[in-house]
Amino acid sequence: MLLTLMNEGSLLKILKINGKKETKTFLESLGFVNGADISIVQKMDGNIIVNIKDSRVAINKDIANKIIVQEVL
Repeated sequence: MLLTLMNEGSLLKILKINGKKETKTFLESLGFVNGADISIVQKMDGNIIVNIKDSRVAINKDIANKIIVQEVL
């Protein structure tokens, strides 16, 4: 499921990152890699703040739509 469709507070695992090589490289530099655990801290106007690897990162809706996640139960 797309990251943008998940709710605040959701605990997630990254399954796949779509997009151009530049986009993937940028996200990897922030810690967005397959298998990484993330949680949604806040959503505002489509933009999302997530916790990833003990850091908070803000990403816009266009980037978030390229991240495929699965909810961790």
